[in-house]
Amino acid sequence: MPLDLHEETGRQRAGMVDRLMAAGVLTDSLVRDALLRLPREALLPHAYVRVSGPGADPIDWRLLDGSHPDDRQEWLDLIHSDESVLLQRDGEPLDALPRGPVTGGHMTSMSTYTPATVEALQATGTGPGLHYLELGPGPGVSLALSAAITGQGLVVGVERDRHMATFARRNLDRLDLGATVIEGDALEGHEARAPYDRIHSGIGVPCLPAPWVEQLAPGGRLLTTLVTRTPSWPGQLLVTRTPAGVVEAVLRGRPRGHRPLLGYQWLSALDHRARIKADPGSARPTRLAPPPDDAYGFWLAAAYLVPGTVRDFQAETMTIVAPEDDSWAVAGPGDDTVRVHGPRDVWAELENLHTLWEEAGRPEQYLVDLRDSSGAQDVTSGAGPTALTWTLPPLAIVPKQAS
Repeated sequence: MPLDLHEETGRQRAGMVDRLMAAGVLTDSLVRDALLRLPREALLPHAYVRVSGPGADPIDWRLLDGSHPDDRQEWLDLIHSDESVLLQRDGEPLDALPRGPVTGGHMTSMSTYTPATVEALQATGTGPGLHYLELGPGPGVSLALSAAITGQGLVVGVERDRHMATFARRNLDRLDLGATVIEGDALEGHEARAPYDRIHSGIGVPCLPAPWVEQLAPGGRLLTTLVTRTPSWPGQLLVTRTPAGVVEAVLRGRPRGHRPLLGYQWLSALDHRARIKADPGSARPTRLAPPPDDAYGFWLAAAYLVPGTVRDFQAETMTIVAPEDDSWAVAGPGDDTVRVHGPRDVWAELENLHTLWEEAGRPEQYLVDLRDSSGAQDVTSGAGPTALTWTLPPLAIVPKQAS
């Protein structure tokens, strides 16, 4: 019997919501109702699936076409899953993409995995009547959910990729949610409709762009991912402007975050994986047992204070690589040993940082000072001589889109 799309999408949305609620991710009734109402298949009519394993170059992909009966069930399962939905390779036009296998290219746009979208909407407290700005909305799923919550004409997204902006605008217009997509530089926000009660960035940035803060209304909230050169330990920055106009910013470590803006170069451990397996390094005692993955406050500090390092999450034991220094550390084989290689003792740096983190009170969040007239954004775990401190790096230069 042919698949009844309307019936199946309703079932899939209900299952997605039930799963998010059971996991404790979805707690807000407004967000729940928006998820149940939004036909996300209208915004995600196709999806790429990666066929190649990690490290393959060129990469083999397969494009699922939601309108094709042979792809439909896999496509529906994917767009209602908790995974990111891959939509665009190398800034390509998004009309009439060929279904089936394709080789080469890298993803330049995707829909964020649903738990992160839900958490962002709940963390910012999006509600009826609030003016909402989405920076880098991609295909517009979070923009559509926000519009379903706030009401007609209160939501705007700024997307730098012209093909994605056209794609999202067309699909959103069909849903008649009153959401607007502007083609432009997300780092500049959208001054024409400022101020905004809620601002969310779907792109990771190394520091907070000044226009975003300037366009935040009194009583407003702003949420973004802060990225370093390592993809391993992202931070989430929540900025609030009090009714009196005072700006406050709190940074927390997170297990996952949004990808960095285009042109931002991440470090990778892939090129060293085979060498590390062949020669893990010289064993030595360590006073530091591998910190748990959910010690987010520690790992966030490591992203800044043990710079130039990246974790290989596919390794059997904790492996931290400093690729540009040709150095690495492999925890084990016991909790009191570690193997190190190269001119840089990465594990010694982590040991020292862990001591400082404990002396600072094992902070799980940090304050970011946005008041410096020079534009420097300083981070601290608190007051006193034992506080952990660092300064956020400047914004990267974003290349222009090719004509």
